[in-house]
Amino acid sequence: MSSFNLTTPVALLVFNRPETTARVFAAVRQARPTHLLLVADGPRAGVEGEAARCAEVRRIAEQVDWPCCVLKNFSETNLGCGARMASGISWVFDQVEEAIILEDDCLPHPSFFRYCQELLEKYRDDERIMHVAGNNALIQSDKGSYSYYFSMFPHCWGWASWRRAWRNYDFEMKLLSEVNAQGWLNGVLPGKDDARFWLENFRKVHGPDKHTWDYQWTFACWLNSGLSILPNKCLISNLGFGAEATHTKDAASPFASVPVAEMEFPLHHPRFVMRDADADARAQRKIFSSNKWAILLLALKNFLRGR
Repeated sequence: MSSFNLTTPVALLVFNRPETTARVFAAVRQARPTHLLLVADGPRAGVEGEAARCAEVRRIAEQVDWPCCVLKNFSETNLGCGARMASGISWVFDQVEEAIILEDDCLPHPSFFRYCQELLEKYRDDERIMHVAGNNALIQSDKGSYSYYFSMFPHCWGWASWRRAWRNYDFEMKLLSEVNAQGWLNGVLPGKDDARFWLENFRKVHGPDKHTWDYQWTFACWLNSGLSILPNKCLISNLGFGAEATHTKDAASPFASVPVAEMEFPLHHPRFVMRDADADARAQRKIFSSNKWAILLLALKNFLRGR
């Protein structure tokens, strides 16, 4: 790794968490990218102390002490975690053709940067590939000893992509009603319950209160039959689980602060560009549908207990 030169632009998206921002920025500083794009949301009105925390986060992210071109996109008002992420990433790809994307709670292993850079180069002109993920959410492929596999799920805790892929992104998901009327999700997912689960989540972020951005990215990838690359080792640890988080509030989650591992080089590339349907089925059960069934099971237990 000592001879590796990170020439791929890195985008760091931050808000109001100085502690996690400092740890992620330290990893970026160690990687020494030649281009750094900083995106920040503004403080929420009426939230005590948040303006000071946002200012401290920006101060941390601006401590660039290596040769680097720095571009900044700071919002003085609060756009929210949906619109700020969507607009910020769109701004990133307006500036550069490809980028590595890190949020302020996604701590990468040092080998994550080389892994992304090599795969961005290898699949730069392959329209089938839309996303390179650094987190595999505890799901691994069991087909051979390859460094990574292809998936339908674009995990977004530390990732990379190209402008040519992001151009398909639509924060409003304007095509949702049309494709739903055609039963499109039933062809994308193996079971009706899975299709229903994703449709419910897509509908949640289709209305006026768009509190997230990544469901829309999943929708864009699926709508364009795009594949994601997932590593067979976890290269990203999410530090953001806890009561102050917007979505990841369960600090005891098995996905919180997962230990990272070093990616070995040279990368061992899969022989064929085909998604691992078995690994995707495990991911659907373990990460997505499992949450729904746990809630239903708890409701059933409470009902029976009260009889």
